[in-house]
Amino acid sequence: MAGRNDDFILMVVGGLALDPTTKMPIVVLKDPDNKLNLPIWIGPLEAASMATELEGIKPQRPMTHDLLRNLVEEMGATVEAVEVTDLRDNTYYALITLRSRDGRTVQIDSRPSDGISLALRVHAPIYVAKKVLELSSELREAESEGASPDQNLAGISRDKWSEILERMSPEDFKYKM
Repeated sequence: MAGRNDDFILMVVGGLALDPTTKMPIVVLKDPDNKLNLPIWIGPLEAASMATELEGIKPQRPMTHDLLRNLVEEMGATVEAVEVTDLRDNTYYALITLRSRDGRTVQIDSRPSDGISLALRVHAPIYVAKKVLELSSELREAESEGASPDQNLAGISRDKWSEILERMSPEDFKYKM
């Protein structure tokens, strides 16, 4: 599996926050040593899905990511890992690695937010490709050097990201792990 080699770094959900400027939700992945982080702007529904799992809220009926977990488990498969594999045109890409009952491994294309929501529910590891961390950092640096910023917030500058984090209080990270 790709996540177990030197090209990937194990990361965990560090918390959920709202971008104070755009009010868009952000999931922050961080390495266990808290030296690296990767902010990914996500949709409100995906943020709500993560938040309910982080808070331990059990809905009366299965929500989308609960349904996905239930399908995987009922089919006798396990989620081996979620990997954030690429960043192209300001869009993050991920793979969910499943192991079937007979031991076969399958990788399924996923949005990182969906993969992360599923990983939280099944306690699967989350890996991020080193190249994704580098590309994300390069995008932030390019914008801070005057390159025209994209509407997609993946390219937010390092200085702006630092400013956002500094303005946030612990309450903004209500779903901190």
